[in-house]
Amino acid sequence: MASRIATMRRAITTAGPLRLSVTLLVLLLALFIARFSWNLPLALSAERGLYDVRVDLTAPRVDQDPRVVLVVFTEETLTATGKRSPLDRTMLARALTNLDALGPRAIGVDILIDQPQPEDPVLKAALLDMKTPTFFGFSSNAENGEFVMPWQEAHMRNFFGSVASAPVRTANIRLDVDNDNAWRQWPNPAGRPPALLVNAITGVKGYERHQGSAIFRKAQYADRPVFASLPVDLFGNADTAAALKDAIAGKIVLIGADLPEADRFITPFTRLSGKTTPGVELHAVLIAQALDGSDFKRLPGWVIWALAILAVALGAVTGGFDLGARLLGPFVLAEIGLLGWLPYGLQGAGFDTYGLPCAGLGVGWLLALMAASTTARIVGAEQRKFAQGALGKYLPRDVAQQILAEPERLQLSGERRPIFALFSDIEGFTSMCQSQPPEVVAATLNEYLDTMSDVVLKHGGTIDKFVADAVVAFWGAPIARPDDANRALACAVEMAQVGERFKQPRDGRPAMGRTRVGLHWGDVVVGNFGGEGRIQYTALGDSMNVAARLEGANKSLKTAALISGEAATQMGLEHFRPMGRVRVRGRQKPIEVYEPLGAGDAVADKVFAGLYAAFERGDAAALQALRQRSAAAPQDKALAYLVQRMEQVGPGGVYDLD
Repeated sequence: MASRIATMRRAITTAGPLRLSVTLLVLLLALFIARFSWNLPLALSAERGLYDVRVDLTAPRVDQDPRVVLVVFTEETLTATGKRSPLDRTMLARALTNLDALGPRAIGVDILIDQPQPEDPVLKAALLDMKTPTFFGFSSNAENGEFVMPWQEAHMRNFFGSVASAPVRTANIRLDVDNDNAWRQWPNPAGRPPALLVNAITGVKGYERHQGSAIFRKAQYADRPVFASLPVDLFGNADTAAALKDAIAGKIVLIGADLPEADRFITPFTRLSGKTTPGVELHAVLIAQALDGSDFKRLPGWVIWALAILAVALGAVTGGFDLGARLLGPFVLAEIGLLGWLPYGLQGAGFDTYGLPCAGLGVGWLLALMAASTTARIVGAEQRKFAQGALGKYLPRDVAQQILAEPERLQLSGERRPIFALFSDIEGFTSMCQSQPPEVVAATLNEYLDTMSDVVLKHGGTIDKFVADAVVAFWGAPIARPDDANRALACAVEMAQVGERFKQPRDGRPAMGRTRVGLHWGDVVVGNFGGEGRIQYTALGDSMNVAARLEGANKSLKTAALISGEAATQMGLEHFRPMGRVRVRGRQKPIEVYEPLGAGDAVADKVFAGLYAAFERGDAAALQALRQRSAAAPQDKALAYLVQRMEQVGPGGVYDLD
């Protein structure tokens, strides 16, 4: 860990003030989002959605509440009474009279008597005979001007003023919703009389000015909802109502509508279930909370700041460390799990997490991770470029030891010598970069380049450079060996084989395309170039270009590795199968190309080379034999395409590559 911290300090020093300033600005933006995402329009919907889900998942399961019972007008009631709106007041009057006789603690009516009806005298008579404290819904034009006109408010005041001698009062039945029309919070305290229904009907002190999230509960048993609900029709007849005395006596009774199209609310439970809740039941939720004397614990502002700082710090530190894919994956998963769990854990522990960022923590963490990893990647690239002359990273160990012992072997001015030049590349790497997060691309590419570097060094090659996902290497400089041809061939085959492993996703690493290899033998100028203060040991010349063109030709020829005739002759043609004669861009002279056995689909076939040679001499039967071999091996696309080219260009012909 100490070495990692030291590496990060060096990276900060190397980054420079401008890059550090940009990174700091992004980190501050990440912190702002992590802290204030509930105030950002684009993030608010996500935050509310995640809040709803955690409320649903953490809501306690309880048995049926014995203190509150709902008496509701249903579709069956409307059918029987023949009235939909306003609700039948004769039925309401009978129900109130019969409920009053059963001895409830209090009755709340979530219905507005906001316009005159022929049945009003019946209802007034019933109210004047009431003994039970009864609270009718009331809403003023000042509070609810969209739905309550001044004349409606005046009618309600006159109506209930006429029954003032009875224990009948009005109560504010407002249920405030968020701007997404979902109900999650206690209504704002009543600014003027009457009091909210929950305060008026319970009389519980301390909730007159209460604010915060409502405490939702779920039924413990499927056949016993949290609040018992009985059709109002059962109380229209005194004899039927008397049979329900035990269900009513001593309880708070709430009368309202439970209809599919009226007075229904979206709640946090709607997010997963898709079901809405009648308003009368939401009043029961508030009443139960007040009777319990319960409330969520408040999260201090400093806790939210601390969580935001934690999210950004985790992202920045993780992105700033130069971690390999095997370490990065577990760290990232652990941090995502922690940041995702914290809001749910706090909600489950009884804290009010309405307003606590969840999506914001994730976005802030991701921005910090990307900012730090991008800076670290840029700094790392500069450091790698500066350290490119470090022998141990680019030369085999025995060669490096010789160079350290004889520094003059690294010619500053350059020298001409024959080498085996190798280029490798990943098919479709650009597309993968565009579809994956930067940290995944960086980790995947680093793992790939580390693996390919190990293969090159294992076979005694000198690593020239990395160009994005491309590896450039050569054999024969700075020190030539007698078996460089065999080493280069073995490296090309193993790189193609190892590349197959990266085509399958693993441990968070995405699938990569085929690794393509090109190998050529010829003269180049090798040496240290760039001046005394900033040098790079590299090879220059046409032979390097030919190797690069051969790597690219794999795509057209459907091969994994292509070796020029010059290189194959040095290595022994028995290790290859011929792939024809091609002309590459930028080079007029045709190149004989060969595919090494063991790379791609190339397998040993003693007859193949003879058939190819016979075709080159003009033997038509040889071409037919090759067609049959291709048909017998449909998976060998390189062979099929070779036969197609042979048919096209004929014996001795040259296939021009774009």
